[in-house]
Amino acid sequence: MQKTVILIAEDDAALSQDLKGLLLRRGYEIITASNRTNLLQNVRAVSPDLVILVPWAKNAWEGLETAQEIRGRDKEIPLILLATNSSEDLAIAALRAGINDYFKKPFSAEEIAASVERCFAKIPSSQPLANNETTAFDLMPSGRLISQSLQMQAIKSYLLKVAPTDSTVLITGETGTGKELVAELIHSNSSRGKKPFVCINCAALPDSLLESELFGYERGAFTGAVALQRGKFELADEGTIFLDEIGDMNLCAQAKMLRTIENKEIYRLGGRKNIFLNVRIIAATNQDLERLVAEKNFRKDLYFRLNMVRIHLPPLQERKEDIPGLLDHFLRELNQRFGRSVEGFTEEALTYLLRYDWPGNVRELKNLCEAIFIKQPSRVIVFNDLPELFQRSLREAENFPQSEQDRLLSALFSTKWNVSKAARKLHWSRMTIYRKIAKYHITKTRKPEETMAYRFGAKHVTTSHLKLQHGDSLV
Repeated sequence: MQKTVILIAEDDAALSQDLKGLLLRRGYEIITASNRTNLLQNVRAVSPDLVILVPWAKNAWEGLETAQEIRGRDKEIPLILLATNSSEDLAIAALRAGINDYFKKPFSAEEIAASVERCFAKIPSSQPLANNETTAFDLMPSGRLISQSLQMQAIKSYLLKVAPTDSTVLITGETGTGKELVAELIHSNSSRGKKPFVCINCAALPDSLLESELFGYERGAFTGAVALQRGKFELADEGTIFLDEIGDMNLCAQAKMLRTIENKEIYRLGGRKNIFLNVRIIAATNQDLERLVAEKNFRKDLYFRLNMVRIHLPPLQERKEDIPGLLDHFLRELNQRFGRSVEGFTEEALTYLLRYDWPGNVRELKNLCEAIFIKQPSRVIVFNDLPELFQRSLREAENFPQSEQDRLLSALFSTKWNVSKAARKLHWSRMTIYRKIAKYHITKTRKPEETMAYRFGAKHVTTSHLKLQHGDSLV
């Protein structure tokens, strides 16, 4: 299958080299252009899947002219513009010209690579390939690993390297972050993908049943054992076994688990011969295993045996840019399940959800969506559609600015007009920031006394006025 082709305009040699290396490692095919003529020739000859533009003459508007020429040939191709010298006028013009994303210096290769991923996320047929195989985690029947944040993008890339190996994996993270989903993704994208994937909740196994559940038993091994029973490990032979909440397993069970992992063999309860297994081990915990080892509540030798490949999933509050994508995914699932056609959330409702800390992580977000559907919302979910207790928690947590204009002004002022930081603060894209700036006619001016002020329509808003209006929201 043909790889996704990205055409890069080479202006900054160091950045270009870093970016090329990063994109090549992610499975893209890279073509470079040394000048505008060469770039346009490549667009005509190669028909790339995405173009990264720079103005060679250091004239920011030249890049925009090039973009418009490319758009004349292909209205769908994603375009990313890198500008050395920038202005709000240029950013707004770029938006109107159909630029998908826009960066002004300073920027990094990682930022641009993340933008590339976001562009292709909107074009299912243009997903990159790695190791000549499809890497579409979206094909998982149990759900998707939604990732717009750089943290989750890095984890997703690492999973592609981990999955084809047979290494033991330890997944850590708070409850509800998706540890079982990650384990399923590793299994399904490995050579064992069509073999069994067996889950064991170590915290739910009583000591009296542990051995028989894990290793099985022979007929007559104990009263009531009327037939041979295969255990979880044997059922997972040639596939993957997932040991969830491994940190809650008692020390006696840990010793038995260590022997099984080291020797890849088991004895059924009441059995007289060992049974060799070909099974991959993936373990997960929400506990601090290092602390448990120090307190002698977890075996050090088992810890080192499990901690071969480590994947840590960040809590949802550290990757809130993933929330809109997760909401879209859950709404699609629930629409199909409930036979409805809910389109999404109002901006007010989404703003509240983005400010919440989500102690229950992705699981709490999913449960909230289901609770909303049970209330039978209209086509668009408003704040009052949220469960009453949840509404109360949100209102008590923070006093939000009520208008979109106020939120935008607050973010711009608190970040000293740094559009990237303001976008992250509001959980918007940079292009959305520029669109809103144009919509509300906001311009930046410098007062003689070096204080920042903004012109909002016909109303001049000063620093002191903003502080008076929004108080702590500006800090």
